[in-house]
Amino acid sequence: MAYRLSIAAMLPAMALVSACAGTGADYVPITDGAPSMSFQSDLSACQMVAKQRPLVDGQTREDALIGAGLGVLAGLADEEASTLEGALAGAVIGGAAGGSAGALERREDRAEIVVECM
Repeated sequence: MAYRLSIAAMLPAMALVSACAGTGADYVPITDGAPSMSFQSDLSACQMVAKQRPLVDGQTREDALIGAGLGVLAGLADEEASTLEGALAGAVIGGAAGGSAGALERREDRAEIVVECM
C-alpha cells in the first residue's frame, strides 16, 4: 500500500517539474546592454539548431532502464513489501527518476548548444 501511495504522489510531481523546466533551447545568454538586431537574429538561429536535439533519445531511454534496474534491486531488498510489489514499485520509481535525469541532461545540452553557437 505504501508503494502505491509513493508512486501516486511521485508521478504528478515529476510531471509538473518536467513541464515547468522548459526545453533548454529557449536559453538566452546574459548580455551587457541592449541586444542588437543581429544578436536577436543569431539567437533565434542558434535556438533553432538546439531544438533539433531531441529531449528523449537513446541515452534518455538508457538512463530510464538503468534507473528501473536499480529500482528493482532496491525494491527487492525492501523487507516491508512482497517481492513483486517491491520490484514493481522500484522499477517504476527508478525508471521515472532515471528518465527524468536523462531528459534534464538533454535540456542542459540544448542550452549549451545555444551558448556555443553564439
